[in-house]
Amino acid sequence: MAKRERVVRMSVEQPLWRALTAYRLITMVYAVGLFASAYRYFDRPWIAVWYLAILAVWTLATLRKVANAASCTKRFLVADLTVALVGILLTPLADTHERITAGGPTLPTIWTAGSVLAFAIKGGWRWACVASSLVAAANIVQRGEPTRDTVHNVLLVWVASVAIGYVVEVARASEATLARALEIEAATRERERLARDIHDGVLQVLAMVQRRGTELGGEAAELGRLAGEQEVALRTLVSSGLVRPSRVSRDESRGALVDAYDEDDDVDATGADGAGGGEVDLRSLLAPHAGSRVSFAEPGTPVPLPAPAARELASAVGAALDNVRKHAGEGARAWILVEDWGDEVIVTVRDDGPGIPAGRLDQAEGEGRMGVALSIRGRLRDLGGTAELVSVPGQGTEVELKVPRGRTQ
Repeated sequence: MAKRERVVRMSVEQPLWRALTAYRLITMVYAVGLFASAYRYFDRPWIAVWYLAILAVWTLATLRKVANAASCTKRFLVADLTVALVGILLTPLADTHERITAGGPTLPTIWTAGSVLAFAIKGGWRWACVASSLVAAANIVQRGEPTRDTVHNVLLVWVASVAIGYVVEVARASEATLARALEIEAATRERERLARDIHDGVLQVLAMVQRRGTELGGEAAELGRLAGEQEVALRTLVSSGLVRPSRVSRDESRGALVDAYDEDDDVDATGADGAGGGEVDLRSLLAPHAGSRVSFAEPGTPVPLPAPAARELASAVGAALDNVRKHAGEGARAWILVEDWGDEVIVTVRDDGPGIPAGRLDQAEGEGRMGVALSIRGRLRDLGGTAELVSVPGQGTEVELKVPRGRTQ
């Protein structure tokens, strides 16, 4: 049994939660010790005793709440910050006015910073900004006026929490990117393994059926042609991971086998329906055209376009291939090349047919046959792009479709 790839997910923020847990414990002990060393100077020490007892119980009882992001809920964060704010506002009732004006610490002292940091780690810099602003307001109310020491401490907590919140957001984004890269690597290795197995079995059988069917002729030749179509589609699938095996159906009007795919089945690179909003990977819309007579070459990275623009461009490519099938003959080959230049996307459709005689397109347009004018040029014009057609008699036809990114809405 083949060994399956396993993607190991890491959490870059987990060490921050462990550090926060230790910080809350240490600062709780510090707050209690600081009061114990100066309790004789308090006007109402019993208020401080009751508050610090509650603070100690709360800190020990909520250790699991700050163990990870999942357990640290919004309700807990609000309650935790409330405990800190209440301690700040109770300080004038417990301590003397002289000690407060001289810069004495609040009842929770630096334990308050742990509540703000929990907001930062959980919700990023915006949450940290809100929490630190509330703490700043409580400190100013407790002091009675914004002294230099108060402003200094408030700014220190505000800057530190916002910075940590921003770092956490960047770390989460990096972690998501890394996880996605690991998943792609695992999928690539699995696809390579499947490709080896398919190459050793299925592809060889399809190639043999195609060869024997051609030799026998008649209905067997059609079966061989069908096998050839599936072989090419399957080879493309295992090599790029983008193309689904193309469906082959019989065109009753010509008695021939042709590629058929339904535009309603188009999906983007993430598997989302192309009919939705947002962007889709153009490669996934063009890849189903690949077959035994149609080669598809695409960049190794996604080619994102707005969904409506991607569908219109794919339809223009389909119209160009229809012209190849109609006018270049059954034996003609076609090539699709996708290029992503950043500010624009270029798709080239080329065939090795007999080419189009000079003036033939203008004549067809004058006769009311608007295939190239409407199906191709009209679509690209609506997208703000261009469609250039170059045809040399006896050397085939090339259609170049250009779509600027900035104007595809």
